[in-house]
Amino acid sequence: MIVTRRASIRLVIAGATLIATGRFALAGRINSDDNGVAIKGYDPVAYFTEGAPVEGSEDFTAMHDGATYHFASAANRDAFLADPEKYAPQYGGFCAYAVAQGATAPIDPEAFTVLDEKLYLNYSDHVRAQWRNDAAKFISRANENWPDLSSQ
Repeated sequence: MIVTRRASIRLVIAGATLIATGRFALAGRINSDDNGVAIKGYDPVAYFTEGAPVEGSEDFTAMHDGATYHFASAANRDAFLADPEKYAPQYGGFCAYAVAQGATAPIDPEAFTVLDEKLYLNYSDHVRAQWRNDAAKFISRANENWPDLSSQ
């Protein structure tokens, strides 16, 4: 196969773009929209500080694991940057119940649980209710499944 100079340049540009965005290594790991925004633009820190879902702002953003997180304030953004593992949702922001079942599913940012200082998101309020019925069992299963799911 002969690779033309033009094709080589395109490959270099595509590779540089993937490296710059970090999405090549994390594809499938973080639940984000087509623009790379996680948690549908909701502020991950607010789940802990407000005990409620709060929409973030494009004025306060941070990158983590190849996704962009939005925040309601600079203070929340700074708290996240100081300890992203504390505030980032479990299982890449995918539905915790689905991960426990060996799959990934989208989430409703309003269907959340903070348990043992960790943020878990679910597909819907109904799914969250099922998950909460035996959260310890589902967390254990999800923790077993996540390494394989996150590498797909």
